[in-house]
Amino acid sequence: MKIIEKNTNKSFLIIYPLAHLIKKECVMESYISRFEVYLLTEKRLSRNTLQAYIKDISQLAQYLKSREIELNAATNKDIKLFLQHLKVKIKINARSMARKISSLKVFFTFLNKFCGLDNLASNLTFPKLEKRLPNYLSEAEIEGLLEFSNKDKTDHGIRNKIMLYMIYVTGMRITELVTLTVSNLQFDTGFISIVGKGGKGRLIPVPLPVMADMKEYLNTVHPRLLSRKNYGNSAYNAGDYIFPVIYAQKIKHISRQSFWIILKSMAVKCGIKRPISPHQLRHSLATHLLKKGANLRSLQLLLGHENLSTVQIYTHVDTQYLRKVYDKFHPRS
Repeated sequence: MKIIEKNTNKSFLIIYPLAHLIKKECVMESYISRFEVYLLTEKRLSRNTLQAYIKDISQLAQYLKSREIELNAATNKDIKLFLQHLKVKIKINARSMARKISSLKVFFTFLNKFCGLDNLASNLTFPKLEKRLPNYLSEAEIEGLLEFSNKDKTDHGIRNKIMLYMIYVTGMRITELVTLTVSNLQFDTGFISIVGKGGKGRLIPVPLPVMADMKEYLNTVHPRLLSRKNYGNSAYNAGDYIFPVIYAQKIKHISRQSFWIILKSMAVKCGIKRPISPHQLRHSLATHLLKKGANLRSLQLLLGHENLSTVQIYTHVDTQYLRKVYDKFHPRS
């Protein structure tokens, strides 16, 4: 679209690009929109990661707007002042700061490559992060949690039990769990197919008793969780969410937040007094497998990590475990 203005001195028209008249914030919004499309189509990020990136960049946009600075006129100093603002005024921690810097680096790399702007984030350095050991549950705590989940025989109780078993025995992420469909299940081979971060797929073996419980759940409980009036009498279809809810007369998958609440409630009722999260179950499986002799490469494939270094954190857990065993049983300890 173009704006056409008649020149009063000469007998021709002056044609201005519409961008010439767009306000500063609209230009920034345009960059962010293009960046979002890039993340979706090229980087193939998960929805949660995408939202985190856009939130961080929108925060930068608000900061620059408040100081009447256009993005294409910003300098390295402006970006560093933005980070200083986050640290001093908003008081974000080092881990959050690292994520902000990561978002800025991806954003300005995109702007440099596709929009011709300077890469103002190339020299930003990440803060040193304290290496925290994964918080995990003991095998006894997991066993108690699983046993407790068997007590609720209602349809929702059985669904919750299946979700708990699946997230622990597979080590999948919570988003991967709640979005599972029947087509992900391979009953003939005992595997489940997962599409993880970045659209990367992997196959995870599932214990046969758990697969048998899953099949029973799909044939009996799953249809009852949905309205038969809308759903019919068939047990399930290949595209169905395994853990469905009906919201505004539409079938959707249960939310991550809902399962987190369910998990915390079960943990409290079975006597686990410390905080618990779905991600702890993932850490717990990895730790338990490592203690029983699994190698890091196997964990990498199971958990869907792109780099082997990501799962090396569990070697510290294993070292602690070996230290305890040594001190307790070694004749010279």
